[in-house]
Order: sequence, then C-alpha cells, then structure tokens
Amino acid sequence: MSSKLLRGTFILTLGTFISKFLGLFYVIPFYQIVGSEGTILYNYSYVPYTIFISIATAGVPLAVSKFISKYNALEEYAVGRKLFKSGIIIMLASGIVCFLIMYLGATTLAAAFTSVDDPEKLQDIATVIKAVSFALIIIPFMSLIRGYFQGHQSMGPSAVSQVVEQLIRIMFLLAGAFIVMNVMNGSLVTAVSVATFAAFIGGLGSLFVLFWYWYKRKPYMDELLEQDKGTIDISLKEMYKEIIVYSIPFVLVGIANPLFQLIDLLTFNRAMDSMGIPIEESEIALSILNYQTHKLVIIPVTLAIAFSMTLVPSITKAFVEEDRLSMKRQLNQTFQVVLFLTLPAAVGLALLAEPIYTLFYEYDVLGADVLRAYAPVAMLFALYSVTAAILQGINEQRFTMLSLLFGILVKLSLNIPLIKWMETEGAILATALGYGAAILINLIVIKIFSGYQFRLVVRRGLLIIIFTAIMLAVTAAMYKLITLFLSPESNIQSIFIVVICAAAGAGIYFYLAYKSKLVFFLFGDRVDNLLRKLKLKRA
Repeated sequence: MSSKLLRGTFILTLGTFISKFLGLFYVIPFYQIVGSEGTILYNYSYVPYTIFISIATAGVPLAVSKFISKYNALEEYAVGRKLFKSGIIIMLASGIVCFLIMYLGATTLAAAFTSVDDPEKLQDIATVIKAVSFALIIIPFMSLIRGYFQGHQSMGPSAVSQVVEQLIRIMFLLAGAFIVMNVMNGSLVTAVSVATFAAFIGGLGSLFVLFWYWYKRKPYMDELLEQDKGTIDISLKEMYKEIIVYSIPFVLVGIANPLFQLIDLLTFNRAMDSMGIPIEESEIALSILNYQTHKLVIIPVTLAIAFSMTLVPSITKAFVEEDRLSMKRQLNQTFQVVLFLTLPAAVGLALLAEPIYTLFYEYDVLGADVLRAYAPVAMLFALYSVTAAILQGINEQRFTMLSLLFGILVKLSLNIPLIKWMETEGAILATALGYGAAILINLIVIKIFSGYQFRLVVRRGLLIIIFTAIMLAVTAAMYKLITLFLSPESNIQSIFIVVICAAAGAGIYFYLAYKSKLVFFLFGDRVDNLLRKLKLKRA
C-alpha cells in the first residue's frame, strides 16, 4: 500500500473515527433527556433522512473524487475544475428538491412506518421528519466540495469538516433538547424536532470549514491548472453522463444500510402486531434494533468506511495507469487490515454486550440480547463497504448494483417470516443473510475481473480468527471472574467491567499479532515507530 494511501487512510480514519465516536457517546445524555419514547421518534425520522441524503448527494463525494482522480492522473486538471463550477448549481438544486419532497411527504412517510391509526401520533412523527429535512438543502453542496478535495488526494478537509459538523450538531442537539425539556417545559416532540434540526446547524459549521480550506488551498489548485495538458475537451453533458455512471453505484452503496433499516421500519411493527405483540412493545424493540444497538454495532465498521473512501481514488489511479501489481498489493493489504481490526472488535462487542448496553443506556435484558446477536454483523457491514468500493475502483460498478439489489431482495423476502419465528433476532438474521449474499457476489466479481487471488488473505484470515478465538477465550474467563464481584446491571460498575475486559482482550490480541510478526506485515515500520514513541521498545 503506498505511503500516500496510508496517509490519506489515516487522516480519514481519524476524522471518521472521531466523528463516529462523537455520534456514539452523545446517545448517553440524549437518552437520559428524551428516554426510550424520544429515541423511537428520532429513529423514525433519521432512517428516511439518511436515504434522502444519499439520493440528494447522488454519491457525489466518491463519484467526484473518482472522476477528478482519473483526469488528474492524465494531467487534465481543468476538467475537474469545470465539473466543480457547474456542480455547485446542480447540488443546490438537488438538495432543494429532496428537501421539498421529504418535507411535503412527511405525513405519508409517518403513516408507512407504524401500524397504528392514531392521527396525533402520525402528526408527531411527521413533525420530526419535517425538522430534519432542512439539512437536505446544504448537505449536497457540502458533499461536492469534499469530493473535489478527495479527488486531489487531500483528505484533511473532509476529515476536519466531518468532526466539526458532528461537534456542532451534537452540542446543538443536546443543548436544544435539554432546554426544551427542562427549562421551557416543552413537549417531547418539540425536543426531538430540535434534536433532528441540529443536522442543519452542523452542516452549516462543516460548510464554513470547507470554505476556509478552499480559500487556503486555492493557490495550489490554480498552480495545477497551469500544468494542465489541455488535450481533452469534454462537454458538460459528457461529464455528467460519466458522473451519473459513477454515482449510481455510490448511491446504492451509501443507502445500503439505511435501506435495510427502512425494511425493518416498514415491516417490523406489522409483523409483531400479527403475532399479537402490542405496538408499544414492538416500537421499543424496533428502537433498540435500529437506533440503540445499531449505534454501537456501527463503530467497528468505521475503519472499513474510511478505507472504502480512500480506496476508490487510489485503485482508480492504478487501474487507469494499468499498474495491476500496485492495485493487487493495495487490495491485499486492505482486506487484511479490515479483517485484523474489525473482527476482534465485533467479537468483543458481542461478549461484553450486557455491560456495554448498560453503560450507554440502561440495564435492559432485551437490549443486551439484541446487541449480542447484532454485533457480529459488523463484520459483514465492513466487508460490504470495502468490496463495493473495490468494484467501483476497477470500474465494475454494475455488479455493485446487482449484489445490493439481490441482498435487499433476500432481506425483504425473509424479514417477516424470520421476525415471526425469532422476533427481533429474526430481523438481525435477515440482515446478515442479505449482506452475506451481496458480499459473496462482490467477491466473485472481484476475482473474475481483477484476477485477484485470495489465498494470502485466507491464510492470514485464519490466523486472525485463531488470535481472536484465543482473545475471546481469555477475555470470557476474565469476564466471568469479574462479574462475580461487579454487576453489569450497574452503570458505574459496567465501566470497570468494560475497561478491564477490553484492555485485557486488546492486549492479548495485539501481543499475539506482534509475536507472530503479523502486525509488521500489515503496518510495516510504523509499528516500531509507534512502540518507540510509547517507549515500549528500545531504539
């Protein structure tokens, strides 16, 4: 893997990781402010919002980064600038259109999500959906700027703007919800509406950061224009045709997870109702599945998302330059690193499900059971993100659409039968089967069209599985011992349980990787440099 890819990956990984962690930890005070009923309302609005955001941006950051990376490799820098200037208007227009559709269709969406014919409840859900829809106006425009920077292999603006956006959003969300509930004695619906409107405020903060970066880096961009070969004169029509071809797979990949969640929103309550389970109970279970536990499960996937974002421009460059050796080397290391970091995190999350759920929310048997069953699916989320990004990088995005549509079909066809059989865990199993089917198709296509051999990844993957199993066995024994003295039903005691067990598990895992030299194969001399800085190894 090239140093530039690793550097870009590190920057985006750090930014995405911080952003995801901020998005995780705010749920603790937010849950205390609005409770379970508030998170149910929040969940009803955010799943459709995520889908609309993906449609409004049309996969712009990755599609634009791929487009610009391609023409920059050919030293045709003016093509990317031309796209950027015209794209500003297009993105503003798409954002406004999606905002109007979501805002005006809020009542229809609310009716589709619940099986209860209660006009007041439908109005509450519609109000929250309308509040979050305002963010659609500016997010597409913001995504265009991020894509432009990423296409120039400049990951800093995207990373910093993500963190700033998340910080401002969370501060406004928590402060707004707290003031409404505890100072103004307002309604729960108003508090959650303010919390969802925070997405718009966070977007404004991110946009300001991106404008600042543009001002600082424009002289460098202008210098590149002076080096432009000028041998390619591509019209806007041809340009957008190419972008659309790129963006459709990116849209589908971006909304993969929300689409799976949307299927649960549309079918879960109705399936549970057909079994005679009251709507109040099914809504709580749905909130635990789609909001509380999902927030925790998505954390191990952070690295895979960061890799998929940086992977596309780099693989595209190698693909355009026909440097197949470099491309295969990048693919090889990327698969291994994602497995190395995601698998133990997912397994550890499943093992410590009870104290982790108590720590972030409150002690709840159902919540812990759902998290325990859901945690391993993080591995599938990660693999899907990476394999889909690889297909886009080698220009076989048509199969990305095929694999996702097949995965969604599996989820859609099995969801209700499995929910009726296993309740909440049935929805999780349907998600796992859907993602598994999509990943299998992606891997087959990668092998056929890139000639990539998985033998080394399989061997290293088996070693990673063995190390994870050893870590799991030791940590499980330690967990059993600690819970003789500490209770996972207590928030304070859960902190000690999680910290001790997680530290022990991570220590065992990385010790095994270090002694076997696996960590050096994956990260090279950077491991020694890090150990020297931590004074754990002699210079």
